[in-house]
Amino acid sequence: MNKILIFFTCLLISASCGQSQNGSNIDDTTYYYQIPEYPESFTAGAVAARVVDGLGFRYYHATADLTEENLSFRPSEEARTMEETIDHILGLTRTTLNSVLRQPTDFSIEQPELTFQEKRLKTLENIRRTSEILKNSSDEDLNSYMVIFVSRNGNRTEYPFWNQLNGPIADALWHVGQVVTFRRSAGNPFNSNVSVLRGRIRDNS
Repeated sequence: MNKILIFFTCLLISASCGQSQNGSNIDDTTYYYQIPEYPESFTAGAVAARVVDGLGFRYYHATADLTEENLSFRPSEEARTMEETIDHILGLTRTTLNSVLRQPTDFSIEQPELTFQEKRLKTLENIRRTSEILKNSSDEDLNSYMVIFVSRNGNRTEYPFWNQLNGPIADALWHVGQVVTFRRSAGNPFNSNVSVLRGRIRDNS
């Protein structure tokens, strides 16, 4: 009896350790290796989520297998390095997640120092959580997902969800494209087997 009790206790511990902070059993390190299956029907929330999933898939493969040398690459003295660009994408996904959580992005709050792998994981988690919320959102919910910024001196500005689409989400896609260009210039090109149309890795066997 004691052995059975120990066995089930271990199973419960393993399950709880495998959960993310919001209770999901999704491994964010591999979740966007391929794009999630699309919903059975079209809704405004599902369409917005699909755009976010497209960002997640592109980001996952754009940032895979980067070296320290790659991360310090910059195309010119005036440009951001690749890692600084990745930092900016993290910030954009934080803004997008805050919007669907109905909370402001407060620039007076200092963000923790993270390693590249921690930044990558956090960005993928932000994208996944945003997508999951959007998939279950009504039109009324979307109307309440304001983009709210609080500046370092306390000034507050608000924008409707429309600005989320052409702002942080589109901007993040733009910068993921920059990462792809940077890594190619640094000698570590994007995986040519990635099909962004199908959201899958091509099987050349």
